[in-house]
Amino acid sequence: MTGLCLQLWLPAPALALSDAQQLVVEAWRLVNQSYVDPAQLEAVQWRHLRQKALETPIASSVQAYDAIETMLAPIGDPYTRMLRPEEYATLRSNTQGRVTGVGLQLGLRAGDQRIVVIAPLDASPAADAGIVSGTEILKVDGIPAEVLGLEGTAARLRGPAGSDVLLALRAPAGQPTEVLLDRREVDLQPVRSHRLQSDGHTLGYLRITQFSEPVPQQVRSALAELTAAGGSGPIEGLILDLRNNSGGLVAAGLAVADGLLDGEPIVETQDRGGIAARQQATPGCLYGGPMLTLVNAGTASASEILAGALQDSGRSRLAGSRTFGKGLIQTLINLSDGSGLAVTVARYLTPSGRDIQNQGIEPDVLLPQPEPLEPDGDGDTWRQAAATLLVAELAAPGLVP
Repeated sequence: MTGLCLQLWLPAPALALSDAQQLVVEAWRLVNQSYVDPAQLEAVQWRHLRQKALETPIASSVQAYDAIETMLAPIGDPYTRMLRPEEYATLRSNTQGRVTGVGLQLGLRAGDQRIVVIAPLDASPAADAGIVSGTEILKVDGIPAEVLGLEGTAARLRGPAGSDVLLALRAPAGQPTEVLLDRREVDLQPVRSHRLQSDGHTLGYLRITQFSEPVPQQVRSALAELTAAGGSGPIEGLILDLRNNSGGLVAAGLAVADGLLDGEPIVETQDRGGIAARQQATPGCLYGGPMLTLVNAGTASASEILAGALQDSGRSRLAGSRTFGKGLIQTLINLSDGSGLAVTVARYLTPSGRDIQNQGIEPDVLLPQPEPLEPDGDGDTWRQAAATLLVAELAAPGLVP
Protein backbone atom coordinates (compact mmCIF):
# COMPACT_ATOMS: atom_id res chain seq x y z
CA MET A 1 0.00 0.00 0.00
CA THR A 2 1.41 3.24 -1.07
CA GLY A 3 1.37 5.93 1.52
CA LEU A 4 -0.32 9.22 0.66
CA CYS A 5 1.52 12.38 1.61
CA LEU A 6 -0.59 15.53 1.71
CA GLN A 7 0.77 19.05 2.02
CA LEU A 8 -1.68 21.62 3.22
CA TRP A 9 -0.97 25.14 1.94
CA LEU A 10 -2.13 27.88 4.28
CA PRO A 11 -1.92 31.61 3.60
CA ALA A 12 0.98 33.27 5.33
CA PRO A 13 -0.06 35.27 8.35
CA ALA A 14 -0.52 38.96 7.56
CA LEU A 15 2.32 41.06 8.84
CA ALA A 16 1.29 43.66 11.36
CA LEU A 17 1.85 47.23 10.25
CA SER A 18 4.30 49.32 12.20
CA ASP A 19 3.21 52.61 13.81
CA ALA A 20 4.81 54.52 10.96
CA GLN A 21 2.97 52.45 8.34
CA GLN A 22 -0.28 52.86 10.28
CA LEU A 23 0.20 56.62 9.96
CA VAL A 24 0.23 56.31 6.17
CA VAL A 25 -2.93 54.16 6.22
CA GLU A 26 -4.60 56.64 8.58
CA ALA A 27 -3.80 59.56 6.27
CA TRP A 28 -5.04 57.62 3.23
CA ARG A 29 -8.33 56.79 4.97
CA LEU A 30 -8.98 60.38 6.10
CA VAL A 31 -8.39 61.79 2.62
CA ASN A 32 -10.47 59.00 1.09
CA GLN A 33 -13.50 59.88 3.21
CA SER A 34 -13.10 63.68 3.18
CA TYR A 35 -11.71 64.90 -0.13
CA VAL A 36 -14.11 67.07 -2.12
CA ASP A 37 -13.68 65.25 -5.45
CA PRO A 38 -13.94 61.43 -5.23
CA ALA A 39 -13.72 61.23 -9.02
CA GLN A 40 -10.26 62.78 -8.88
CA LEU A 41 -9.18 60.18 -6.32
CA GLU A 42 -10.44 57.47 -8.66
CA ALA A 43 -8.62 59.06 -11.60
CA VAL A 44 -5.26 58.92 -9.81
CA GLN A 45 -5.88 55.30 -8.66
CA TRP A 46 -6.03 56.28 -5.01
CA ARG A 47 -6.14 52.69 -3.70
CA HIS A 48 -3.10 51.78 -5.74
CA LEU A 49 -1.25 54.80 -4.34
CA ARG A 50 -1.80 53.49 -0.82
CA GLN A 51 -0.34 50.10 -1.73
CA LYS A 52 2.57 51.74 -3.54
CA ALA A 53 3.30 53.89 -0.49
CA LEU A 54 3.35 50.88 1.81
CA GLU A 55 5.82 49.10 -0.44
CA THR A 56 8.47 51.72 0.34
CA PRO A 57 10.63 51.46 3.48
CA ILE A 58 8.71 53.15 6.28
CA ALA A 59 10.45 52.68 9.61
CA SER A 60 10.15 56.19 11.07
CA SER A 61 7.75 59.11 11.26
CA VAL A 62 9.88 61.09 8.81
CA GLN A 63 9.67 58.28 6.26
CA ALA A 64 5.91 58.12 6.85
CA TYR A 65 5.58 61.86 6.18
CA ASP A 66 7.61 61.49 2.98
CA ALA A 67 5.41 58.58 1.88
CA ILE A 68 2.22 60.55 2.59
CA GLU A 69 3.49 63.55 0.63
CA THR A 70 4.36 61.27 -2.31
CA MET A 71 0.92 59.67 -2.08
CA LEU A 72 -0.88 63.05 -2.09
CA ALA A 73 1.11 64.60 -4.96
CA PRO A 74 -0.78 62.91 -7.87
CA ILE A 75 -4.08 64.45 -6.66
CA GLY A 76 -2.76 67.75 -7.98
CA ASP A 77 -4.28 69.86 -5.21
CA PRO A 78 -1.64 72.06 -3.50
CA TYR A 79 -4.05 72.78 -0.64
CA THR A 80 -4.41 69.12 0.33
CA ARG A 81 -1.12 68.48 2.03
CA MET A 82 0.79 66.78 4.81
CA LEU A 83 1.57 68.93 7.85
CA ARG A 84 4.47 67.75 9.94
CA PRO A 85 4.05 68.28 13.70
CA GLU A 86 5.73 71.68 13.84
CA GLU A 87 3.83 72.87 10.74
CA TYR A 88 0.52 71.60 12.14
CA ALA A 89 1.14 73.29 15.50
CA THR A 90 2.04 76.56 13.77
CA LEU A 91 -1.05 76.49 11.58
CA ARG A 92 -3.27 75.75 14.56
CA SER A 93 -1.73 78.63 16.50
CA ASN A 94 -2.33 80.93 13.52
CA THR A 95 -6.05 80.18 13.68
CA GLN A 96 -5.99 81.38 17.30
CA GLY A 97 -4.40 84.70 16.32
CA ARG A 98 -0.89 83.95 17.56
CA VAL A 99 2.29 82.60 15.98
CA THR A 100 5.78 81.76 17.16
CA GLY A 101 8.34 83.43 14.95
CA VAL A 102 9.95 86.81 14.26
CA GLY A 103 6.86 88.82 13.31
CA LEU A 104 7.40 89.70 9.66
CA GLN A 105 4.62 90.11 7.11
CA LEU A 106 6.08 89.26 3.71
CA GLY A 107 5.05 89.95 0.14
CA LEU A 108 6.37 89.97 -3.42
CA ARG A 109 7.69 93.28 -4.71
CA ALA A 110 6.01 94.48 -7.88
CA GLY A 111 8.27 94.23 -10.90
CA ASP A 112 11.01 91.84 -9.83
CA GLN A 113 8.94 89.60 -7.51
CA ARG A 114 11.60 89.72 -4.80
CA ILE A 115 10.47 88.74 -1.29
CA VAL A 116 10.23 91.88 0.82
CA VAL A 117 8.93 92.95 4.21
CA ILE A 118 5.43 94.41 4.07
CA ALA A 119 5.63 95.38 7.72
CA PRO A 120 6.96 94.07 11.03
CA LEU A 121 4.33 93.29 13.63
CA ASP A 122 4.29 95.59 16.62
CA ALA A 123 6.40 94.44 19.60
CA SER A 124 7.88 91.57 17.55
CA PRO A 125 11.55 90.52 17.31
CA ALA A 126 11.66 92.02 13.82
CA ALA A 127 10.29 95.36 15.04
CA ASP A 128 12.73 95.39 17.95
CA ALA A 129 15.60 94.82 15.48
CA GLY A 130 14.52 97.86 13.44
CA ILE A 131 13.60 95.96 10.26
CA VAL A 132 11.54 98.33 8.13
CA SER A 133 8.98 98.04 5.36
CA GLY A 134 10.54 97.41 1.96
CA THR A 135 13.51 95.43 3.31
CA GLU A 136 14.40 92.57 0.97
CA ILE A 137 14.86 89.07 2.41
CA LEU A 138 17.99 87.61 0.80
CA LYS A 139 18.58 84.42 2.82
CA VAL A 140 17.14 82.55 5.78
CA ASP A 141 19.68 80.44 7.67
CA GLY A 142 21.90 80.54 4.60
CA ILE A 143 19.21 79.40 2.14
CA PRO A 144 18.45 81.91 -0.66
CA ALA A 145 14.94 83.32 -0.49
CA GLU A 146 14.40 82.70 -4.21
CA VAL A 147 14.97 79.00 -3.55
CA LEU A 148 12.56 78.93 -0.60
CA GLY A 149 9.84 80.98 -2.30
CA LEU A 150 7.36 83.18 -0.43
CA GLU A 151 5.64 80.41 1.55
CA GLY A 152 8.91 78.60 2.24
CA THR A 153 10.55 81.77 3.51
CA ALA A 154 7.63 82.47 5.83
CA ALA A 155 7.74 78.90 7.12
CA ARG A 156 11.50 79.11 7.83
CA LEU A 157 10.96 82.25 9.90
CA ARG A 158 8.57 80.39 12.20
CA GLY A 159 9.81 77.95 14.81
CA PRO A 160 9.95 77.13 18.51
CA ALA A 161 10.10 80.04 20.95
CA GLY A 162 13.67 80.68 22.05
CA SER A 163 15.27 79.38 18.85
CA ASP A 164 17.38 81.59 16.58
CA VAL A 165 17.12 82.37 12.88
CA LEU A 166 19.77 84.15 10.82
CA LEU A 167 18.49 86.57 8.18
CA ALA A 168 20.43 88.14 5.34
CA LEU A 169 18.67 91.40 4.46
CA ARG A 170 18.94 94.42 2.23
CA ALA A 171 17.23 97.52 3.57
CA PRO A 172 15.75 99.97 1.05
CA ALA A 173 18.65 101.75 -0.66
CA GLY A 174 21.04 99.96 1.69
CA GLN A 175 23.75 97.32 1.69
CA PRO A 176 23.24 93.61 2.52
CA THR A 177 23.45 92.88 6.25
CA GLU A 178 22.84 89.95 8.56
CA VAL A 179 20.77 89.89 11.73
CA LEU A 180 20.21 87.08 14.23
CA LEU A 181 16.69 87.07 15.68
CA ASP A 182 15.21 85.13 18.61
CA ARG A 183 11.84 83.63 17.80
CA ARG A 184 9.03 84.21 20.28
CA GLU A 185 5.24 84.15 20.43
CA VAL A 186 3.82 87.12 18.57
CA ASP A 187 0.30 88.50 18.61
CA LEU A 188 -0.77 88.70 14.96
CA GLN A 189 -3.14 91.62 15.69
CA PRO A 190 -5.50 90.53 12.92
CA VAL A 191 -7.90 93.48 13.42
CA ARG A 192 -6.86 97.13 13.47
CA SER A 193 -9.06 100.21 13.23
CA HIS A 194 -8.99 103.98 13.50
CA ARG A 195 -10.72 107.09 12.23
CA LEU A 196 -9.44 109.24 9.39
CA GLN A 197 -10.46 112.58 7.96
CA SER A 198 -11.07 113.14 4.27
CA ASP A 199 -12.46 116.32 2.71
CA GLY A 200 -14.27 117.25 5.92
CA HIS A 201 -15.74 113.78 6.47
CA THR A 202 -14.99 111.35 9.30
CA LEU A 203 -14.40 107.84 7.97
CA GLY A 204 -13.67 104.60 9.73
CA TYR A 205 -10.81 102.35 8.67
CA LEU A 206 -11.01 98.64 9.53
CA ARG A 207 -8.21 96.29 8.47
CA ILE A 208 -8.46 92.50 8.83
CA THR A 209 -5.21 90.68 8.05
CA GLN A 210 -6.50 87.14 8.60
CA PHE A 211 -9.55 85.29 9.91
CA SER A 212 -8.73 83.63 13.22
CA GLU A 213 -10.88 82.73 16.22
CA PRO A 214 -10.75 86.16 17.94
CA VAL A 215 -11.56 88.14 14.78
CA PRO A 216 -15.41 88.26 14.89
CA GLN A 217 -15.43 89.67 18.42
CA GLN A 218 -12.59 92.08 17.62
CA VAL A 219 -14.50 93.34 14.57
CA ARG A 220 -17.63 93.74 16.70
CA SER A 221 -15.69 95.83 19.23
CA ALA A 222 -13.99 97.92 16.54
CA LEU A 223 -17.27 98.73 14.81
CA ALA A 224 -18.92 99.57 18.13
CA GLU A 225 -16.14 102.07 18.85
CA LEU A 226 -16.21 103.57 15.35
CA THR A 227 -19.98 104.05 15.38
CA ALA A 228 -20.17 105.38 18.94
CA ALA A 229 -21.66 108.84 19.33
CA GLY A 230 -19.18 109.98 21.98
CA GLY A 231 -15.70 111.36 21.51
CA SER A 232 -15.10 112.39 17.92
CA GLY A 233 -18.52 111.14 16.90
CA PRO A 234 -19.73 108.27 14.71
CA ILE A 235 -18.18 107.64 11.32
CA GLU A 236 -19.94 108.60 8.09
CA GLY A 237 -18.50 105.73 6.05
CA LEU A 238 -16.25 102.69 6.45
CA ILE A 239 -13.18 101.51 4.54
CA LEU A 240 -12.77 97.75 4.97
CA ASP A 241 -9.22 96.69 4.10
CA LEU A 242 -8.77 93.03 3.11
CA ARG A 243 -5.43 93.46 1.34
CA ASN A 244 -3.00 90.59 1.96
CA ASN A 245 -5.64 88.71 3.95
CA SER A 246 -4.93 85.17 2.78
CA GLY A 247 -7.92 83.68 4.60
CA GLY A 248 -7.89 81.52 7.69
CA LEU A 249 -10.96 80.16 9.43
CA VAL A 250 -13.95 80.20 7.10
CA ALA A 251 -16.30 80.34 10.10
CA ALA A 252 -14.66 83.57 11.24
CA GLY A 253 -15.02 85.09 7.78
CA LEU A 254 -18.69 84.09 7.66
CA ALA A 255 -19.28 85.66 11.08
CA VAL A 256 -17.82 88.97 9.90
CA ALA A 257 -19.94 88.84 6.75
CA ASP A 258 -22.99 88.19 8.91
CA GLY A 259 -22.27 91.42 10.77
CA LEU A 260 -22.10 93.51 7.59
CA LEU A 261 -24.93 92.00 5.53
CA ASP A 262 -28.55 92.45 6.58
CA GLY A 263 -30.10 89.07 5.77
CA GLU A 264 -28.30 88.86 2.42
CA PRO A 265 -26.76 85.63 1.05
CA ILE A 266 -23.08 85.18 1.92
CA VAL A 267 -21.83 82.11 0.05
CA GLU A 268 -22.83 78.81 -1.53
CA THR A 269 -20.73 75.75 -0.73
CA GLN A 270 -20.66 72.42 -2.58
CA ASP A 271 -19.47 69.30 -0.76
CA ARG A 272 -18.05 66.02 -2.09
CA GLY A 273 -21.52 64.76 -2.87
CA GLY A 274 -22.29 67.81 -5.00
CA ILE A 275 -24.80 69.01 -2.42
CA ALA A 276 -25.05 72.79 -2.33
CA ALA A 277 -25.65 74.68 0.91
CA ARG A 278 -26.42 78.40 0.90
CA GLN A 279 -25.25 80.50 3.84
CA GLN A 280 -27.48 83.45 4.62
CA ALA A 281 -26.78 86.39 6.92
CA THR A 282 -29.16 86.94 9.80
CA PRO A 283 -31.37 90.06 9.78
CA GLY A 284 -29.72 93.15 11.20
CA CYS A 285 -26.06 94.13 11.05
CA LEU A 286 -23.31 95.73 13.11
CA TYR A 287 -22.80 98.52 10.59
CA GLY A 288 -25.20 99.49 7.84
CA GLY A 289 -23.68 102.71 6.54
CA PRO A 290 -21.75 103.38 3.32
CA MET A 291 -18.58 101.38 2.86
CA LEU A 292 -15.84 100.56 0.39
CA THR A 293 -13.60 97.48 0.45
CA LEU A 294 -9.93 97.31 -0.55
CA VAL A 295 -8.63 94.06 -2.09
CA ASN A 296 -5.49 92.89 -3.88
CA ALA A 297 -3.78 89.74 -5.15
CA GLY A 298 -3.13 88.74 -1.53
CA THR A 299 -6.87 88.66 -0.78
CA ALA A 300 -7.72 84.97 -0.80
CA SER A 301 -10.06 82.23 0.42
CA ALA A 302 -12.22 83.37 3.37
CA SER A 303 -11.50 87.03 2.60
CA GLU A 304 -12.65 86.43 -0.99
CA ILE A 305 -15.87 84.92 0.37
CA LEU A 306 -16.47 88.15 2.28
CA ALA A 307 -15.46 90.40 -0.62
CA GLY A 308 -17.61 88.45 -3.09
CA ALA A 309 -20.66 88.64 -0.83
CA LEU A 310 -20.25 92.39 -0.32
CA GLN A 311 -19.88 92.96 -4.06
CA ASP A 312 -22.70 90.67 -5.20
CA SER A 313 -25.18 92.18 -2.74
CA GLY A 314 -24.27 95.75 -3.70
CA ARG A 315 -23.37 96.34 -0.07
CA SER A 316 -19.86 97.57 -0.91
CA ARG A 317 -17.86 98.31 -4.01
CA LEU A 318 -14.44 96.71 -4.24
CA ALA A 319 -11.35 98.76 -5.11
CA GLY A 320 -7.76 97.69 -5.73
CA SER A 321 -6.62 94.79 -7.90
CA ARG A 322 -7.90 91.33 -8.80
CA THR A 323 -7.99 88.92 -5.86
CA PHE A 324 -6.02 85.68 -5.61
CA GLY A 325 -8.67 83.16 -6.74
CA LYS A 326 -8.91 80.41 -4.13
CA GLY A 327 -12.40 78.94 -4.26
CA LEU A 328 -11.65 75.82 -2.22
CA ILE A 329 -12.21 75.21 1.48
CA GLN A 330 -9.92 73.07 3.62
CA THR A 331 -10.28 71.46 7.01
CA LEU A 332 -7.46 70.61 9.40
CA ILE A 333 -7.37 66.98 10.56
CA ASN A 334 -4.97 65.83 13.26
CA LEU A 335 -3.12 62.53 12.90
CA SER A 336 -2.33 60.25 15.81
CA ASP A 337 1.29 61.38 16.26
CA GLY A 338 0.73 65.13 16.44
CA SER A 339 1.08 65.76 12.72
CA GLY A 340 -1.91 66.61 10.57
CA LEU A 341 -3.52 67.01 7.18
CA ALA A 342 -5.04 69.96 5.39
CA VAL A 343 -7.74 68.47 3.14
CA THR A 344 -9.92 70.26 0.59
CA VAL A 345 -13.48 69.38 1.59
CA ALA A 346 -15.67 71.84 -0.34
CA ARG A 347 -15.86 74.39 -3.13
CA TYR A 348 -17.56 77.71 -2.81
CA LEU A 349 -19.35 80.09 -5.15
CA THR A 350 -20.22 83.74 -4.55
CA PRO A 351 -23.94 84.47 -4.02
CA SER A 352 -24.40 85.23 -7.73
CA GLY A 353 -22.91 81.83 -8.62
CA ARG A 354 -19.37 82.90 -9.56
CA ASP A 355 -16.69 80.23 -9.27
CA ILE A 356 -13.54 82.20 -8.49
CA GLN A 357 -11.07 79.28 -8.33
CA ASN A 358 -7.97 80.34 -10.30
CA GLN A 359 -9.84 83.43 -11.51
CA GLY A 360 -10.24 85.74 -8.54
CA ILE A 361 -12.64 88.64 -8.20
CA GLU A 362 -12.31 91.73 -10.38
CA PRO A 363 -12.79 94.88 -8.28
CA ASP A 364 -15.28 97.54 -9.31
CA VAL A 365 -12.49 100.13 -9.33
CA LEU A 366 -8.93 99.26 -10.38
CA LEU A 367 -6.42 101.36 -8.47
CA PRO A 368 -3.10 102.47 -10.01
CA GLN A 369 0.06 100.39 -9.82
CA PRO A 370 2.53 100.00 -8.27
CA GLU A 371 0.59 98.97 -5.24
CA PRO A 372 1.59 100.54 -1.90
CA LEU A 373 3.84 98.13 -0.06
CA GLU A 374 2.59 98.86 3.46
CA PRO A 375 -1.21 98.94 3.89
CA ASP A 376 -2.25 101.78 6.20
CA GLY A 377 1.29 103.17 6.18
CA ASP A 378 2.24 106.78 5.53
CA GLY A 379 2.59 106.17 1.79
CA ASP A 380 -0.63 104.19 1.34
CA THR A 381 -2.04 105.89 -1.76
CA TRP A 382 -4.71 103.20 -2.10
CA ARG A 383 -6.19 104.03 1.31
CA GLN A 384 -6.27 107.67 0.22
CA ALA A 385 -7.96 106.70 -3.07
CA ALA A 386 -10.52 104.60 -1.16
CA ALA A 387 -11.32 107.59 1.06
CA THR A 388 -11.81 109.79 -2.01
CA LEU A 389 -14.13 107.21 -3.59
CA LEU A 390 -16.13 106.85 -0.39
CA VAL A 391 -16.49 110.62 0.09
CA ALA A 392 -17.79 110.88 -3.49
CA GLU A 393 -20.37 108.24 -2.63
CA LEU A 394 -21.41 110.17 0.47
CA ALA A 395 -21.85 113.32 -1.64
CA ALA A 396 -24.02 111.57 -4.25
CA PRO A 397 -25.44 108.36 -2.75
CA GLY A 398 -26.74 105.97 -5.36
CA LEU A 399 -25.22 107.92 -8.24
CA VAL A 400 -21.68 106.56 -8.08
CA PRO A 401 -21.30 103.69 -10.61
